[in-house]
Amino acid sequence: MTLAPFALKDAPAFIETQFPVGRLSAEAYKERKAVAGQTLTALGSYWKGRKPLILNRAVILGCLLPATDNPVADLDVFLSLMAMNDAAFLRRLDASAAEFAREIPDYAEILTEEVPGTRFKRQWRTDIDDDKRERLLIEALSSLPYAIDGRLRAVRRPEQCDEDELLSPIWGQVNAHLGTSAASLQELVEQLGIARFGHRPRVADTFSGAGSIPFEAARIGCESYASDLNPVGAMLTWGAFNIVGASEAEREAMAESQSAIAEAVEAEIVALGVEHDEKRNRAKTYLYCLETRCPKTGWMVPMAPSWVIAPKHGVIARLKPDHANKRYDIEIITGASAAEVAAADTGTTGDGRLVHPMNPDRSGVEIKTIRGDRPGGGNALRPWTLDDVAPQPNDIFQERLYCIQWMKKGTENNHRPTLYFAAPTDGDLSREAKVLSYVRANLSEWQTKGWVPDMPIEPGYNTDQPIRERAWTHWHHLFTPRALLSLAIWSKHVRLRRSAVGALDIAKISENVARLCRWATSQSGGGGGAKGVFSNQALNTLENHCTRGVRDQLAIQIDPSEFRPTYSNFHSLQLHEAKSIETENDVYITDPPYADAVNYHEITEFFIAWLRKGPPPPFDQWTWESRRELAIKGRDAGFRRQMVEAYSAMTKCMPDNGMQVVMFTHQDAGVWADLAGILWAAGLRVTAAWNIVTETESALKAGNYVQGTVCLVLRKRVTAGNARQMELEGEIETAVRAELARLTTLSDGWTNSTGGEALYTDGDLTLAAYAAALRVVTAYATIDRRDVGADVLRDVPKNEKTPLRTLIDYAESVANRELVPQGFARAAWRDLPKESRFYVRMLDMEARGTPKVADFQNFAKSFALGDYTALMASTAANAAALAGPSTLKGRVAREPVLAAQPLFQLLFAVWKAIEKDDPKVAVTQLRTHYGADYWSQRQKLVELADYVAAKTARTRPDEAKATAEVAEALKVDRI
Repeated sequence: MTLAPFALKDAPAFIETQFPVGRLSAEAYKERKAVAGQTLTALGSYWKGRKPLILNRAVILGCLLPATDNPVADLDVFLSLMAMNDAAFLRRLDASAAEFAREIPDYAEILTEEVPGTRFKRQWRTDIDDDKRERLLIEALSSLPYAIDGRLRAVRRPEQCDEDELLSPIWGQVNAHLGTSAASLQELVEQLGIARFGHRPRVADTFSGAGSIPFEAARIGCESYASDLNPVGAMLTWGAFNIVGASEAEREAMAESQSAIAEAVEAEIVALGVEHDEKRNRAKTYLYCLETRCPKTGWMVPMAPSWVIAPKHGVIARLKPDHANKRYDIEIITGASAAEVAAADTGTTGDGRLVHPMNPDRSGVEIKTIRGDRPGGGNALRPWTLDDVAPQPNDIFQERLYCIQWMKKGTENNHRPTLYFAAPTDGDLSREAKVLSYVRANLSEWQTKGWVPDMPIEPGYNTDQPIRERAWTHWHHLFTPRALLSLAIWSKHVRLRRSAVGALDIAKISENVARLCRWATSQSGGGGGAKGVFSNQALNTLENHCTRGVRDQLAIQIDPSEFRPTYSNFHSLQLHEAKSIETENDVYITDPPYADAVNYHEITEFFIAWLRKGPPPPFDQWTWESRRELAIKGRDAGFRRQMVEAYSAMTKCMPDNGMQVVMFTHQDAGVWADLAGILWAAGLRVTAAWNIVTETESALKAGNYVQGTVCLVLRKRVTAGNARQMELEGEIETAVRAELARLTTLSDGWTNSTGGEALYTDGDLTLAAYAAALRVVTAYATIDRRDVGADVLRDVPKNEKTPLRTLIDYAESVANRELVPQGFARAAWRDLPKESRFYVRMLDMEARGTPKVADFQNFAKSFALGDYTALMASTAANAAALAGPSTLKGRVAREPVLAAQPLFQLLFAVWKAIEKDDPKVAVTQLRTHYGADYWSQRQKLVELADYVAAKTARTRPDEAKATAEVAEALKVDRI
């Protein structure tokens, strides 16, 4: 028996009623922390915008699974399918279960004492049967918090497990609940698609980028449609489908082709004799630095922010003045002392200045002065020409090879070759000159054949930097002659063999040998190593850089054998604008560009330059241009108009019971309002919103921006009703209260039935309230006969309150009133200023667990608090925390807004009490501050002190004790 076609046609989806955001956030964070170990990263880590595969799978299943009249069972089935239920953890263990269990003292009863001579110190007791042991182990795992430093520490990610073994025990439960007859996830997906849409579900992403969404859709059995305007993103999506998703025979064929190419490249380089020294040692990495003439002293100065090379081995570069020639020799020292390494960490550049020993002025010279920057733009640098591959003798910035990392003869083929560093010898410099001469002699031919770029760098937000700072005008200028030589040979053989996987290899190698590659002393445990260009999403020019030798480039090739088999032929890939979609799909899941998103249309020209001439099939059928003019970018009315066109096209190519999920990562309230207007104008209505942690501290940008991804769930607006704004406020209030009550009841029910953690934080509930309001508002086509979606197509003045923004603000105010922190008086809550309300709310969240930084961001937005960081001790993604009295002390004194609020005056007084170890000092401080108003304020201060003491008992026990003592001192104070 299985579900009949269209049996679920009008059924609400699981994701529209609930979503286990806490567990899913922890799993997504674990996947992100794997960094290079993420499944698709091996195809090219330079595309940073991939969403975690675990999140993509959850969203797709959430759209297909029905919400029944048994929500607890719905959730249990969903968690079972995701391998996020408690029982699945035994099958996810990545080490011996006994090895893991011995770390949990409470479960010592299932282990013996130490057994001499065994691999593990403790073994299973033989008098406990397997069923009891399994039950106890599940209890052990369940006792740990669902976090990366809790139970997730001991297990593999679900995608790293054999899916048949992982899910085989669940099908009886799943089929009984859903009325299906599946024995695999792919079969279940097909049956759910037929029951909902009449066929295998069609899932599309029209902003596919590197393809993580369509890849996961295909992997679990959907018909997957991917499209993007950018050929580099499309190439990575192709790789996800056809390399990661290849059969074993296809993988073997790819590996054979790659091996043949690698052997040919290696043979040519060896024949040229430019990477081996006289003793047949092999160069692994070449370290270069800029060199310039100091205008104050006339000395030629090597430029680098640090001369440390490999701190683990005490390898440093040391400048040795050559007074006769007014230049510096560079010595390479191995075995330097810790003091010498520390001294070498101060280079000749820093804070935009050139500083060197022979300049008595220790403030140095500004580099922009050396560069000749002009107030109106431009500088004195000579623009490089098409035939340039190295600086000309009179250029302001010269380039100098100052160190080579060598592999000792006979060890270069070892997994861990014997490495050492040395300054270049005369022989090395001779080989360097040979490379330069060879490249100059062949450059024109290589460019004609497309083996080396001849493409100009088009000015832009990111691409202006190399033009401005180095006067590079063409993309090949970003590569040393050595890099151009090796890449030309790679390109030649990839094209000769018409190897598609080879094209992806060229992209990976080019990103790891450019003049924008930095030498990182933190790599290889302090032994040093090369870092790729796009460690962040910019074209950063460097004063010292490195180029890998060919033997090191071989290690960058994609290894098809490292991917777990993924068999799926249900996928399609096209290159077009999102608005050009013509194929009907049942579910659209998109991660669109927005506001200050990464400018992929600019930075991917770095790769397009290498692949645009004569790429191998199937890429030879594509347009190898970034098509900047068509890319959706910015945040003005033009950007919003393009977004409306894109989402209107998707809505048109979707059945009436279809769904869309928009993944959105941003903290700007104005961008939020814009997105809501865009979706409204596109004929969509919101049915739910969920916030998932998807980024780590070192994600797209430096600093702590947004770690959360909001998933907005949408359906077609099939009616064209009108609403009156005054009546909508009442509907919104009713909807918000009902949604909060429903999710709170569901969370309590889950906790009571499983004994597990709460499903939702207050941040999740606030977002759900926001979604409830949007659900009400976006159900109507007009408000007061006005098409409010039209506001998104014009530039709205900052101070203008559009109907949509007004209603969203009202929904937030309703949520703020309803979500009173536990233990805080409702009447007092409504009177709190926004700073105090934020602090009180987040104290409650901290007391009940470790909140995500996204929670702080969301509540700051809800309370219209512009800069919440002034109230924080930390904003790290996995260690966000409020500031306590000892941290806030100076801020309260400096900030009149904080000083005017009783909560912060109390915290200031608590700090005084801690400082003097006397709670009476706090009473005196408060008496002095409030004067005649002290007695009218005292009871409020007592209530605040009791609340703060209770909420910080776990997180800051010393401060909690001091606050409790202050509360008691206030209570006994007399006139």
